[in-house]
Amino acid sequence: MKRFYQETAVDAGEGGYRVLLDGKPMRTPAKAVLVTPTRALAEAIATEWQEVPDKAEINVSHLRLTRLAATALDRVAVQRERVIEDTAKYAGSDMLCYRAPAPSSLVERQQQTWQPLLDWAAERYGVRFVVAEGTTFVPQPPEVLARLRAVVAAHGDLALAALYNLTHVSGSLVIALAVAEGHLPADKAFAAAQLDELYQIERWGEDPTSTLRHENIKHDIEAGARFLALLENERLRG
Repeated sequence: MKRFYQETAVDAGEGGYRVLLDGKPMRTPAKAVLVTPTRALAEAIATEWQEVPDKAEINVSHLRLTRLAATALDRVAVQRERVIEDTAKYAGSDMLCYRAPAPSSLVERQQQTWQPLLDWAAERYGVRFVVAEGTTFVPQPPEVLARLRAVVAAHGDLALAALYNLTHVSGSLVIALAVAEGHLPADKAFAAAQLDELYQIERWGEDPTSTLRHENIKHDIEAGARFLALLENERLRG
């Protein structure tokens, strides 16, 4: 579909701020009016659409903030418990808990990058993960899983959509929560999430397929971090 509108704008509507295309409210794929709780987020989404070149094909991969908002309205709002479970389950197998046995340079890098994030989670949420060497599954304490599920469930629908995407993309609920809490900037989140892959690239080089994949992951993490920041104080309910 090519760009079909001339102007984008934002106005206050029922429940928040609407994004307008040529004066008409933007709708999600499920036909819901796209409404955000903050003007800043609505304006950022409007800017995404304004930056689509005239008569160009609309590429949804360039509309990452829009996709997160639409996911929140179309999916999270109607399947909230499922999204909470799909996000919280990553606590049971968080990537940061599985360390390489060798080589020593990778072992050291994982320790220096990942352990501070687990230490932060311990201080912030009162949870102590079990860290294992290798990839054999190690169960986490039930109290860790219960505590982090409650943390995930405390997020409103829009924040939950971003948290789910960050968790899925990074493979780590701890990384996603650190981004959501403003503890970890997007560039460091990407570096932590892709630590093993980036280590291998340093040693063996990168191919076009992995380059594209890394770029998409990087942009998704950046979009999730920005989306959550634009929600400001609306990130958490209550």
